[in-house]
Formats: sequence, C-alpha cells, structure tokens
Amino acid sequence: MQNGMHTDTERCVRAVQSKDARFDGWFFTAVLTTRIYCRPSCPVVPPKPENMTFYPSAAACQQAGFRACKRCRPDTSPGSPEWNQRADLVARAMRLIADGTVDREGVPGLAARLGYSTRQIERQLLAELGAGPLALARAQRAQTARLLIETSALPMAEIAFAAGFSSIRTFNDTVREVFALTPSELRNRRPRTTVLTPGTLTLRLPFRAPLNPDNLFGHLAATAVPGVEEWRAGAYRRTLRLPYGHGIVSLTPQSDHIACRLTLSDLRDLPVAISRCRRMLDLDADPVAVDDQLRTDPVLAPLVDKAPGRRVPRTVDEAEFAVRAVLGQQVSTAAARTHAARLVTAHGEPVDDPEGGLTHLFPSPEALAAVHPESLAMPHTRRTTFTTLITQLADGSLHLGVESDWAETRAQLLGLPGFGPWTVDVIAMRALGDPDAFLPTDLGIRRAAQELGLPSTPAALTARAAAWRPWRAYAVQYLWATDSHPINFLPV
Repeated sequence: MQNGMHTDTERCVRAVQSKDARFDGWFFTAVLTTRIYCRPSCPVVPPKPENMTFYPSAAACQQAGFRACKRCRPDTSPGSPEWNQRADLVARAMRLIADGTVDREGVPGLAARLGYSTRQIERQLLAELGAGPLALARAQRAQTARLLIETSALPMAEIAFAAGFSSIRTFNDTVREVFALTPSELRNRRPRTTVLTPGTLTLRLPFRAPLNPDNLFGHLAATAVPGVEEWRAGAYRRTLRLPYGHGIVSLTPQSDHIACRLTLSDLRDLPVAISRCRRMLDLDADPVAVDDQLRTDPVLAPLVDKAPGRRVPRTVDEAEFAVRAVLGQQVSTAAARTHAARLVTAHGEPVDDPEGGLTHLFPSPEALAAVHPESLAMPHTRRTTFTTLITQLADGSLHLGVESDWAETRAQLLGLPGFGPWTVDVIAMRALGDPDAFLPTDLGIRRAAQELGLPSTPAALTARAAAWRPWRAYAVQYLWATDSHPINFLPV
C-alpha cells in the first residue's frame, strides 16, 4: 500500500467488493448515485464499479458534496498510516492539523511552524489530499462535534464551542452537511444504553487489526512514573498536558478497539487529546504491511507469527519523553521511575483525579529550567546533559513536536552533551515517531540478537537490519519481546 492509493481504481474496487477493513482510512469511496461516502469495509451491498469514485480524505469527499454514510461512519476510521510513517511536508502538516494547530493558530500558524508559505502548504495538501488545511480542519471539527453529541449530555451551544466552531449556525450547517442529520437527530440516534457520566467522555479508538496489546501496554505500565501514570484494573491511566488545560485518560485494550475514558478541564482539548492518545498507542499503523515486510527475514518470521500486530509505544508529550530518556541513561527502569517521580512531586503541577491515583502533570521544561542543578541527585556529567536539554527545550532553540523534521532533530540532539546514538534513536522512535529508528547498541536488543543467532555487534546488526527497513522500530519491539529481563535504559 502506498501514497496515492485512491488513484488505483481497480485496487480500490477490489477492496470495497471484499469489504476489506485493512484499507479503512487509506481511501474513501464516494457513491455517485447516492452522494454518500463510505469506508472500504462498509457493510452495505457494494455499489456498481461505475458508480464509485475514490478520494484520499474525508475532507475531499465533503468538499465534493458527498455526505458521510450513516451505516459505516467513515469519519471514525483509523487515520491513514501515511502521516505517521513519513517525514515530508504533507505528513508533518497532517500531524499538526490532527493536533489542532489550524483551529488554534490558523493556516498562517501552521505555515510558520513548518517554515513554508501558506500557499506552498495549501498547494501540496490539495495535490495529495484533495483538500486544503481549512477543509481538513473542518472535517476534524465535524468529527469532534459528532463525538460530543453522541457521548455527552452537553448543550449544543457548548459542543459547538468545544469542537472549535465560530458560531452555532456554522456548527448546525456543518453537521447537517456532513452527516445529513441535524445535531439533535444525531443525538437521538445514539443507543439507549449509553451511560453518561458528567465531565467524563467515553469513546472507542479504532485500529487496524491485528493489534498485540502486550508489548504496547506492558511497556507503558513497566515504565510508568508514579503520580503521572498508573496501570489499574486492566487500564493504562495518565495525566495529559493540553493546549487549553489538562486531562486524565484511561485506556483499556479490547478485541476491536481501545476503550478510552477522558476527563478534560477544557473540552476544546478533545481532538488534541484523542490525537495524542492514538499516536501514543500507534493506532494508525498498518500492521499487515509491517509484519509482511519483517516476515521476509527467516529469523523474525516466527516471532511475528507468534504474536503479530506489535505496535511501537510512543508518547503524548515529546519534551517529557526526552527528559525521561536522559533520566534513564545508564540506570535500571526502577531507578529511572524513582528519579522522575521525585521531579514530578517537587515540580509538577498538581491535578485532581476523581478516581485517585494520579496527582500531577509531568513538569514542563519551563518549570524544570528553574530547578537548581545542585539539587538534582545525579552524576555531574548527566546533570550537564539534563540541564542543557531543559534549557534548550525551555527557550525554544530545540523543539520536539509532531512537526519535527526527523533528520534535522536527530542532528541537533546528537550535538548536545551526553547524547549518544541510543538516546537519540530512542527519542526518534518513541517521541518523534520515526518507524525506522533502530537501537543496535541497546542491551536488550543485543541479547535478543545473540539468542536468535543474529549478529550482536552494533555495526553487523545494523547491516543485517537493512532488510527490515522502513520498519526497524517495529523489529525492535519483536526483539525486545524475546527478552524476559526487565526493561533497562543503559546505553547513552
């Protein structure tokens, strides 16, 4: 599967006729006779091929005058895997739009973050997605509105504001145009069994099957920082620092979705919170494409067959992850958690958790920049590494975000004192989201390589791993899973 799949009509028709859910989010089917658009796996009888036309985004369908199917709800498809596996301008722009940048800062803000003119960005998005940044952001607002209408008891005026609409009228018009239903009709269609807890939203986060939750949630639970994260009753819970306020999320793996319970101090943060949770759990990945590539290696094939669908556990906050990566240099997981918990207690912002257990937001770079270096219980060289990182994050000379250029950011990190290849690649893999990041010096990887008969020296293992590209970060997950030892953050 590749970029521009919607132009391969024959392939798209086959996917629709076989109702293949793997293609949901890759393209959308617009039906010329009904003026409705669907996901490929729509349960209704497929239309005749001559009545189908294909679009790369829901926004492009909406711009062309098609309405969302009420049966398959195409707006709830997993996102295209493209935006998390590419580092070009369009992919970085799409990650920023999902993170709410256009709603908060407009198209000029999006352009400024990417270092391009608004015209260049509009031209490239239009060429690839059939819609410009405003139309893409509008489609996202419509989806947020639908979620709030169906999962909360909030008055429509509050939903319109929270979803980012400038007026009730625009909200009403958009919902009617996109879903062919008024907001009230949408609300009346929700199941009678829906239980609404004031202040809490309950959502389903879709993904492409298969998904193996063991490494994903196991890693998050094993490295959880007390006060900020916890594993409780089969759910991973954590606090979220968001543009307008803060939130608490609870994520529970189910067979065909992730159950998500969100409490937000400001509902305008809903789309950003969902986007960051999806990114942390790598839910927009295409596991079939990844696993098929890794299976071509006879050593990896049995590992993939045993537990397919491994994801790369990522983060909801890139700066937080970079700080934690430095705290974890050359110490055990338990020691890294202890270091982080001390910083959280001393410098994190307190939050109120209705369920108890979570107490703080992870401290911001600005808060950590005010910490006296002598108060940090770590060796002198690591203290220098830590304070240099914090200073650059706080003053903006180093920016880690969804729009980061992976190659440029890697080079910048390697220039910092105490940042070796392991630290840079673990940040590239889990904070920047590079699917091809590789950790040949990691002790767990080298141990796994030795046990499997793979080369265990970094240079030889890197040469062998060339066959796993562009999915080496996923190969890392399969290799780590062979090791029963606790996670250790040892190399620098």
